[in-house]
Amino acid sequence: MAVFSSLAEKLQETFKKLKGKGKLSEADVNKAMREIRLALLEADVNFKVVKDFINSVKERAVGQEVMKSLTPGQQVVKIVYEELTKLMGNSEESKINWASQPPTVIMLVGLQGAGKTTTAAKLARLVQSQGRRPLLVAADVYRPAAIKQLQILGEKLDVPVFSMGENSNPVDIAKAAVEHAHHHGNNTVLLDTAGRLHINETMMDELVAIKEEVNPQEILLVVDAMTGQDAVQVATTFNEQLGVTGVILTKLDGDTRGGAALSIRAVTGRPIKFIGMGEKTDALEIFRPDRLASRILGMGDVLSLIEKAQANLDVERAKELQKKIKQQEFTLEDFLTQMKQMKQMGPLEEILSMLPGTGKMKQLKNVKIDPKEMVHIEAIIQSMTPEERRNPLILNGSRKRRIAAGSGTRVQDVNRLLRQFEDAKKFMQIFGGEGGAKKKLKGKRFFPF
Repeated sequence: MAVFSSLAEKLQETFKKLKGKGKLSEADVNKAMREIRLALLEADVNFKVVKDFINSVKERAVGQEVMKSLTPGQQVVKIVYEELTKLMGNSEESKINWASQPPTVIMLVGLQGAGKTTTAAKLARLVQSQGRRPLLVAADVYRPAAIKQLQILGEKLDVPVFSMGENSNPVDIAKAAVEHAHHHGNNTVLLDTAGRLHINETMMDELVAIKEEVNPQEILLVVDAMTGQDAVQVATTFNEQLGVTGVILTKLDGDTRGGAALSIRAVTGRPIKFIGMGEKTDALEIFRPDRLASRILGMGDVLSLIEKAQANLDVERAKELQKKIKQQEFTLEDFLTQMKQMKQMGPLEEILSMLPGTGKMKQLKNVKIDPKEMVHIEAIIQSMTPEERRNPLILNGSRKRRIAAGSGTRVQDVNRLLRQFEDAKKFMQIFGGEGGAKKKLKGKRFFPF
């Protein structure tokens, strides 16, 4: 799913109308502002934030620089992009405030169900990839199985978990954990604290006591982005009572309207530092407002795509595949290898949303990948002989029946995969070669799902 797909679609449709005009009148700008205002409100963005945002954009958009520009529509898009980025903060704010003398103590707080425990593990993996030695701390002694859940996640990541059991005081646990980190070389302490279904005095008193005892460098509020404006209210209350240093938005990959991400910093003054884009432990991203604004406006996010590729793809193998594509030597074996590597990068629809312009291409709109289809593809290709994988043209009726039987699929499934393999080769050649890609894409389906 593209980030904030509904909001993105409405904004892009508004800009499409503007770009079609040679000159813009103030009436054109006013109409566009009304449409943008409505789109933001429907996305559950805070009313005051919307009002201030529209006023800022309009003030710049009706200036002489835009009205007399050769490309006024594009200038308005540029202004909206800059104001969206400004609204959400800047990339510098996403940095963790590391302690001058380790360990750095990071306290994760929030309501029950926001995903604190999973987020603690995700953050541990992220800082571990940066060369740090994290210690996860099970300070939630109230939620059933919270300690066990953190221990299982820590074991998967090979990250130590500090626990004193369910009968200990969370303040004592936090204090002992910091001492443990001192003596065992852990330079980052991640406190998974307890939440409640609603904000209450007991929870806040405990969190304040932990804060006073261990003096954390970061107090990160974990908020479920799907709660919309409620998330902003939660952030405001926690900030007033605890003085949070930043926010982590979870479930941003779900069916969220995006209002929380666009409102929290403006309302609370506290930056969003990380965003959760999935359930796996590698699905936590540093929040970069400029990149998110770019994706919302359909301008893509090539930098994030490159970073994903660098983290998940074998560079030498990718170069080899590129060479094969150019020489038209791309085989089903290569196809399977590439599909596996693409799978490691995350959902295909997310990858496509990072490519500039693909949001406007109907052929790629609402592309979804069924994990079962991937299993079928792998089974079909692995049921072929090496010769058949390298040269699928030799696949006659009897060979296809044998492959279908060996993979637990039907001959129609084998035929469908072969057609889509040929289309995928064309897709790769189009995007790896000359221009005119959009025209050549018409009526094609390039992905085996």
